[in-house]
Amino acid sequence: MNQGVNIINITKRFGRFYAVNNVSLSVDAGKILGLFGANGAGKTTLIRMIGGLIKPTSGECIIADGAKKGDKLSKIGYMSQSFSLIEELTMEENLSFYGTLYGMKSSAVQAASQKYTDYFGLDKFHKSLVSRLPTGLRQLLAFSVSMMHEPTILLIDEPTSGLDAVNRRKMWDAIYMAALSGTAVIVSTHYLDEAFYCNEIALMEHGVVKVHGNPEELAKNVPNGKLIYYFTQHN
Repeated sequence: MNQGVNIINITKRFGRFYAVNNVSLSVDAGKILGLFGANGAGKTTLIRMIGGLIKPTSGECIIADGAKKGDKLSKIGYMSQSFSLIEELTMEENLSFYGTLYGMKSSAVQAASQKYTDYFGLDKFHKSLVSRLPTGLRQLLAFSVSMMHEPTILLIDEPTSGLDAVNRRKMWDAIYMAALSGTAVIVSTHYLDEAFYCNEIALMEHGVVKVHGNPEELAKNVPNGKLIYYFTQHN
């Protein structure tokens, strides 16, 4: 069974600047960890280190099902902050292309494509060029691409940024679906109201985790239950 991910004392330094400074976190299978903070807090850098896109200055990230170095990337689903879709291809072609990159058989690609097309109600857009899709549909497609190979861990960088209320709800329903399937999910966001959609949250500022825990428990310890209070307190 998938056991999630362990992040151990991970640091990323650019010269004298610490983008991420000695962060340790863990996410169990089937759980959602939310990373919250302003631009420059270190959320994206942390996610990219977990995904192997950036090499940490120190520390390590362990995919806890024992994945070896060579197959680590096959265990990770990644939805970037900026679109990673190929705009010159259709929705159907993007799913096929990325499924092939993941090493999936054509039958598995077809099944996964149909699963997410049905789930998000995207049938009538299947032949549409990605460049012609509105933001909400692109985000839902990007999520589908990141999950189609059934990863051990799903990394999602600000998936609801720019979405309307309806598509934000669809995205979070999809994130819940991923967790229910046994995937460990790490999601970053600017929206503190989304903290309560997560099993645990890590509030980040200047590359460090200011506070980490269950959002409801953390809210009990601040005035009016407003988590923004943690960012207004000076160390």
